[in-house]
Amino acid sequence: MEIKLKKVQKKHLPLLKELAKSLHIEMEEEVKSPYNKEFVAKILKGDKDLKEGKGVSIALEDIWK
Repeated sequence: MEIKLKKVQKKHLPLLKELAKSLHIEMEEEVKSPYNKEFVAKILKGDKDLKEGKGVSIALEDIWK
């Protein structure tokens, strides 16, 4: 059987963890990110590419030309 608790206050989480431990209940935490996983992957790939020298430098004055 599975039970999901929603909107648990952070101050109550240690108590719930201790209760689950004392009752020998397996407890999993799921943290949802407000960011799209594909978008995050693109940003991280871009950072990696820049570190590897795969980027192009453009002077600030030349951006709007």
